[in-house]
Amino acid sequence: MKAIIYNYKIWINEIEPKKLVPILNELLHKSDYKVLNFVEHNFSPQGYTCLWLLAESHLALHTFPEENKSYIELSSCNEINNQSFIAKINSWIKEKGLESKSAKQQITKP
Repeated sequence: MKAIIYNYKIWINEIEPKKLVPILNELLHKSDYKVLNFVEHNFSPQGYTCLWLLAESHLALHTFPEENKSYIELSSCNEINNQSFIAKINSWIKEKGLESKSAKQQITKP
């Protein structure tokens, strides 16, 4: 296996973990990612962070309620799964009429 990471980063204007966590989990599974673990933390007075540990790397979600924004970042060594996830999340964003920013894929090599 080559040391390559496909990285996808996006900001969206949805901040509710109860809405975001189930859909992101579903998109991971539909993109054939293998979820190894899931951790989450609610910050006081506001904010939320969670992480899916994947066999292929990880997906992180960070909410910023004070700015009505959430940051989603997927890092993966599997290009096919990465492309599938990107297509699915972009379709979901469009379907829900959400705003998004900086939806770029980046490849990182050592």
